Amino acid sequence: MGCGKSYYAKRLAEKEGLERFDLDEFIEEKENASIASIFENRGEVYFRKKEAQYLSELLNTDKNSVIALGGGTPCYGDNLQQLRLKDDVVSVYFQKSALEISKQLYGEKSTRPLIAHFSNEEDLIEHISKHLFERQRFYLQADHTINLSHTKDNEEVLKRLSDIWYAN
Repeated sequence: MGCGKSYYAKRLAEKEGLERFDLDEFIEEKENASIASIFENRGEVYFRKKEAQYLSELLNTDKNSVIALGGGTPCYGDNLQQLRLKDDVVSVYFQKSALEISKQLYGEKSTRPLIAHFSNEEDLIEHISKHLFERQRFYLQADHTINLSHTKDNEEVLKRLSDIWYAN
């Protein structure tokens, strides 16, 4: 959350004339409920099962597309294996520090239900640090890593994404 997956997926799709999918938006549309509502009313296990189902659906289309995954997507079930087994899938990890992510997200917490309950930035940093620590081993299996701590220019990141797209 907060590293720019949705933003860069949208920009890359626009630039290259590709279809774009945001997995969280796709799930919300299919389930006719927000992610926060699904977690609250059906639980995380239900959400993760649906996430895997809809990821598989998107991966098995014949469309050239860009898919922005949720932050936990590669960490559950066989989602990472689904991504790795597809010859035409290229994965990118947008790396940012917990401090950078929390600084951005804390100001947006009113629009992000999963972090709205954090009353101070220190607790949010701790929460993000914990998730990054737990998920790092999955994230580092991506085909490419773009360290956003060292790359502040959105156009430079977009160029790197286009280069990755054309190289594959």
